[in-house]
Amino acid sequence: MNQTESKTGRTFFIRLDENEDLLDAIKEKAEQNKVEAGFFFLIGMVKKAVLGFYKEGKHKPIHIAGPLEIVSCTGNISKKENGELVAHGHIAVSNEQGATFGGHLLPGCIIDVIGQLVLVETPDAKLKIALDKKRNLYLWSLGE
Repeated sequence: MNQTESKTGRTFFIRLDENEDLLDAIKEKAEQNKVEAGFFFLIGMVKKAVLGFYKEGKHKPIHIAGPLEIVSCTGNISKKENGELVAHGHIAVSNEQGATFGGHLLPGCIIDVIGQLVLVETPDAKLKIALDKKRNLYLWSLGE
């Protein structure tokens, strides 16, 4: 089976502060609020961005100097088989000229001024991720 279903649970509206690492902050807020499965979206600004482009089994990091506006950032919260909580996201950022860059959200995206995070719990989903060795990616194990 490759799908599961859940109602949405609690919704958190969280302000992230300047100098926080975006990916670490999302994971930390999920852990603090005991969100084990869910999704998130956010807006704000970053001082710099580190995006990943998936190629040949790994994410090639792309470093972009800021300040940058977060045009879009979405992702999900799930757990590895060992119980570790994982925040997985994708982000698009733009510079002062409106040039936009996007990719996998990697550590090193540092909040500038503010980040506004909406974190939505999906308590019935029980999302688990496992390493898919063929793709070298952690993928959902749905309904298993």
